[in-house]
Amino acid sequence: MPETEGLEWTFDTVASAYEKFRPSYPDELYEMILNYTTLDEACYAVEVGIGSGQATLPILKTGCNLAAVECGKEFSELCERKFKEYPNFSVLTNKFEDIPFEKNKYDLVYSATAFHWIAESIGYEKVFSMLKSGGVFARFANHPYPAKDNLPLFEEIQSIYGEHYPNKRQKSLTEYTDERAAQTAKIAGKYGFADIKHALFHRTRIFFANEYCALLGTYSDHIVIEETIRKIFFSKIEDAINNYGGKITVYDTIDLQLARKP
Repeated sequence: MPETEGLEWTFDTVASAYEKFRPSYPDELYEMILNYTTLDEACYAVEVGIGSGQATLPILKTGCNLAAVECGKEFSELCERKFKEYPNFSVLTNKFEDIPFEKNKYDLVYSATAFHWIAESIGYEKVFSMLKSGGVFARFANHPYPAKDNLPLFEEIQSIYGEHYPNKRQKSLTEYTDERAAQTAKIAGKYGFADIKHALFHRTRIFFANEYCALLGTYSDHIVIEETIRKIFFSKIEDAINNYGGKITVYDTIDLQLARKP
């Protein structure tokens, strides 16, 4: 489990900001998923950890019956409003681990930047049991790398982390690699999945200083920083970005793992 274990509840406290500042996913990623499996009105799918619905619409548009799992009440209500025009959509407000899903029923189970919150064996074993033979598990996540193109700004931000949040500083120093994506993909094989594939997708996002701090404010480990310290911390990051032109570029790497139940 990640160092943020136990902080899942934090996201629901910033649902509106999460919807505004967290990114969606590339069209090419959904094309790969939908080339790997076929979804239509007769199919059943589950999204694990819908959040504010960044990864929902492309699956909904296939016409499949989509049940979204979300442990946060604010997120659930937000998504019910957001996708109210889709009769094939529903939300289950609970932890994925605690919902008694029917076995051997689903054509697709997928999770976008959320499955890492679930203990590996519990998550994979449950997904495997839910899927029908030939059913697909798609796991993907966004891995941001800020200021990769601006070393002085990157180093100044790292210095601010070192002063106010040293445990986070070292975590920010590496870019997500194909090797890491391949290692994550291999996990599914331990739990009986076959036909395992993975891919990486890349993009950039540009933020003004205040927008970037608002984005940081949607991360669980930043939300729980003591309020006084967080204000100083964010203020210094905002000043640093403004000192280097007022904008920061975030380089995203999105990894996708696909696996099929035999």
